[in-house]
Formats: sequence, structure tokens, C-alpha cells
Amino acid sequence: MRLKFINKDAGFVAFFITILVLAIMLGLAFSITILVLGEQRISKNIVKSTQAYYIAEAGVEDALLRLKENPSMSAFSYVINNIGQGAADVDVSETIGGSRTITSQGDISNRIRKIRVVYAVDTDEVSFYYGIQVGDLGLEMNGNALVHGNIFSNGTIKGASNTKIYGDAISAGPTGKISSIKIEDDEGGGNAWATTLEDCTIDGDAHYINIINSSVGGSHFTPEQGPDPESMPISNNDITEWKSQAAVGGTISGYSLGGNDQDSLGPIKVQGDMTVDSNAILEVTGTIWVTGDLTLSSNVILYLDSNYGSNSGVIVVDGSISVDGNVILCGSEGYNGGCNPSVGSYLMLLSTKSSSDPDNPAIYATSNTETAVLYASDGFIRLGSNASLKEATGYGIYMDSNAEVTYELGLADTKFSSGPGGSWQIKDWSEVE
Repeated sequence: MRLKFINKDAGFVAFFITILVLAIMLGLAFSITILVLGEQRISKNIVKSTQAYYIAEAGVEDALLRLKENPSMSAFSYVINNIGQGAADVDVSETIGGSRTITSQGDISNRIRKIRVVYAVDTDEVSFYYGIQVGDLGLEMNGNALVHGNIFSNGTIKGASNTKIYGDAISAGPTGKISSIKIEDDEGGGNAWATTLEDCTIDGDAHYINIINSSVGGSHFTPEQGPDPESMPISNNDITEWKSQAAVGGTISGYSLGGNDQDSLGPIKVQGDMTVDSNAILEVTGTIWVTGDLTLSSNVILYLDSNYGSNSGVIVVDGSISVDGNVILCGSEGYNGGCNPSVGSYLMLLSTKSSSDPDNPAIYATSNTETAVLYASDGFIRLGSNASLKEATGYGIYMDSNAEVTYELGLADTKFSSGPGGSWQIKDWSEVE
């Protein structure tokens, strides 16, 4: 008879392995469950976060729609509820420097996404590097006329008794000529460039081929003619764009503001003439396009809406511009006993009228006129006795006795905009949170 012995250790090992395998399987199952639940939670968060982003975008688009309907709105904040299961908290800033910021925060189940948009007035940068820039018709200055700043002329520069230029004078091209003018040193200026210099007193250097009865305080550079002619600083495309921006505001048949009255205007197209009578005050709230003539009577005040910020504005006129005595044109700082151009904002009067006769000019500014910028793209500007302004650019310029131009440095980098009621564009769209 045989006896069988049961190995208790082998049974224990098998039991232990079974328990271990089960534990591992349960551990794996638990880990997979945790991983799946985590992935589901992450996916849910991603979905909620994406929804919060689109809720924030919806807030921005709502604010843009409100501003499109009323660009001059003051700063405002509001909440849009029930966008799906979320809400958008929208904040719109004041207009600063021609731009405003829209911030929209989307929130759904405490998932937050924030978008910031910079919404700004469209601008065209125009550089006026000279106190006076003249096209082919040239510049003529009568007795005691003064220019504080540099002059560049594609034509001749002709002076008279006691006419002075405090800066540099340039008459371009092979036929360039400067005559009968004192060109004085003004912080390193007082230089002259022209093929011919005649009856001139030049404090600085002289660049020429021919010199007649002239004195030169600095060095002589000869034979040298003036530099090549320069194009006008504002293109026809710029002018067309400004007209389009004005027309966005609609069209009216003529415009007349009575004496001592006050009004605001722009953007607008004026079909016909525009007249502002004596002592009237007009706030320019956008680009104005006048298809006829513009007449500003004595003591009129025009100024840009404060929402222009550091940008400048323009009135485009297809006909002639007449500016009577004591007219004041201010930038966005408004008028408070005078203009304050320190903000770098100017108001420009621009005429597209073709005129080669100074007795029938595109722009005529008479005595004691305090203006910012005059521009005649295809005609003469005539500055009457005692007229005073910041800059003049014309195809030809004629200065009567005692007329004066005093250039301001800020005009070298001037941004002209369509104004608070004109063409706004999105300049930046980014997520900030």
C-alpha cells in the first residue's frame, strides 16, 4: 500500500498567485477607470473652455455692433446672459488717441476665457517736412512776409522788400532760382540751394551755379544746382479715400451755419456750397467733403471733436476755400481762448481746385487768420495781409505783405483720420486670459 502526501506549500503558492493576479487586474481596472474619468474630465474642461472662448468672442462682436451704430459712445460695461449656459462680461474703454479697447470675458461653469480687441480710427500718415512746400508754380513773397521754417519749391522763390526766411530755402531743378530774400540762420539753418541766387542775403551756406549781387555768410558750393523736384505729400488716392470716408455719413444738399450759432458736423458729404457765418462755432466730428465752395466768415471757430485724440482731421473741398479775418481752426484740444497744438492734432483745409492765377486762387486766407494747415493740390494758395498759419502746401503760393507762416515740428509726422464718426478698424484681436 502506498501513502500520498499533500504538499500544503504548493497550494498556498497557487492561492497567493491567484490573489496577486486578481489584485493586479483590479489595480489595472482601477487605473484605467481613473484614466478614463480623467480624460473625460479634461475633455469636458476643453469643451467648456472652448465654449467660454466663443462666448467671449460673442461679447466682442456685440460691442463692435453697438459701436458701429454709435461710434461716439462713452465708456460702458455690461453683461450678456444666457449665451448657451454661459455669460459674457464686456468692458469698452473711452476713446484715447483715436482708439478704444474692448475686453470681453466669457464664463461657463467657472471656465474663464478673456479676449481684448483694439478698435481704432483708420489713419493716413502725411509728412509735412517744410513750413512751405510748393509745386511748379513757385512761391512769391511780398514786403515783410515771413516764413519760420524750411521752404522747398519745385519752382522759383521770389521775395521783395524785407522778406525773410528763418530756415533753409530750396528751389529745385535746373531752372531753380531764389531772388530778393534774406535767408537767416535759425538753429543751424539759413542755407540756400538753387541754380541761380540773385539779390539775396544768406547767413549760412550757398549751393548754386550762378550768383548775382548776393552775400553769403557761410561756405560756397559751386557748381551745384538744387535737388530734384519733390512730389506733393498727399496723393490723389489719399484724397479719394477721405472723400469716401466722408460719404459714409450720408449726403446733404448744401450747408449753412448762421452767425453766432453752434453746430457739429461730420462725417458728411455736402453736395454744393458750405458757409459758416461770422462768430459761428462748428465742431468737426468726422471728415467733411464739400463738392462746391467753402466760405468761413470772420471770427469763425472750427475745432475737432475730442475723440480725434492725437489724430488730425480734414475738410476736402472740390471748389475754392475762402477764410476771412480772425478765423481760428483748432485740433482735438478744442478752443479755450486759443488752440493748444501740443497734443499734435491739427485741422487741415484742402482744396482740389485747379488754379494757376493767384488772383483766383484755390485757397484765399485773409488777415489775422490763425489756421493749422492749408493744402491746394492743384492750385494757388494766397495768404492775405497778416495771415498766420502753421504750414502751407500748394501747387503755387502767393504771400501778401506781412503774411507769416510759422512751422510746427509735429507736422513732420501727422496722422490724419476720418474722425470718431468715420472709418473704424480692428487693429488687434488677442486672447489675454
